[in-house]
Amino acid sequence: MSRLLLRATGVAIVVAGLTLGAQAQTAPPPGRLLASNCFQCHGTNGKGPGFDTLAGKSSSEIYKELKEFQSGKEGNGIMAKHAMGFTDAQMLSISSWLSTQR
Repeated sequence: MSRLLLRATGVAIVVAGLTLGAQAQTAPPPGRLLASNCFQCHGTNGKGPGFDTLAGKSSSEIYKELKEFQSGKEGNGIMAKHAMGFTDAQMLSISSWLSTQR
């Protein structure tokens, strides 16, 4: 019986170690994953070739522009379509992330 308990305890320790290891991985900063949708035109850090550079703009400015696209004020191009797919919270998160890029 003590062998069974020892094996069960060993398995519990291994499982606990795997769980802790998985928790130790850090999640990407908020907004980074959402902003990755913008990479083809604006680059991976908001510094895309030939399109508006988003890196370093203020968060409020980026958010305001996204809201304008979402409202249709800027037409119904690709940016309007992208913006319509985001919630306000997601647009704030994207704006915050891109404003931290230099």
